[in-house]
Amino acid sequence: MSALLFPRLHRFLAARLSPEGETGLHLTVGSVLIVCAAWLFGGIAEEVVNHEALTVLDVTIAHWFHANASHPMTQVMLFITHIHGMAGAPILGLMLAAWFYLSHQRYWLITTLVALPGGMLLNVLLKYVFQRARPSFDNPLLTLSTYSFPSGHTANAALLYGLLACWLWVHHRSWRARGLIAACACLMVGVVGTSRMYLGVHYLSDVLAATASASAWLAVSITAISTLRRRRQGRGRGRGSVRQ
Repeated sequence: MSALLFPRLHRFLAARLSPEGETGLHLTVGSVLIVCAAWLFGGIAEEVVNHEALTVLDVTIAHWFHANASHPMTQVMLFITHIHGMAGAPILGLMLAAWFYLSHQRYWLITTLVALPGGMLLNVLLKYVFQRARPSFDNPLLTLSTYSFPSGHTANAALLYGLLACWLWVHHRSWRARGLIAACACLMVGVVGTSRMYLGVHYLSDVLAATASASAWLAVSITAISTLRRRRQGRGRGRGSVRQ
């Protein structure tokens, strides 16, 4: 009945929820993820700028980690943080890009080349926009002179493991496998973020904001490249039908 009363609305919704087409379900899901991640980042940023309740929790958690640090755990956290740093993260990204190149997955390669460098650049720009000082301790485990908000290492991890999780998600139809993939990606991002808080160079809000901003940029990259791929495929099919 609703389809008869509102035919245009019905066609619009059907097109947005269709798994096919260049403006179908992938664009709908991508747009929702972008808006949600951006909204979450905005909420965290507002808390930080206005020094609201989240910043109080930031300080509490930062001092708890510093008070309970131990030498063995510090070495583990340093190892984790260095792997996902400004040197380690590009190497991991290049390894992923090389895999996509050697396996002839052109659009995933393009997504990698757009998402990872672009997300890192976005993080740097956000740091200079907010210019938040890092946590300060009398005997710091690690000292850095750059800005704190949002966490670059956490953003790198969210971009890398998020992209890898999306690729694995597409190639596995089992929802059990997909759930495991999503859980593993979240765990890896959480471990990296925890290492930054443990070492006393980031607050909880830095880590949460980095995850949100990186997720938003990753959603933009994947959605844009997927739309481009579908558009070209549609044009290819159209030329094929004309030739026939």
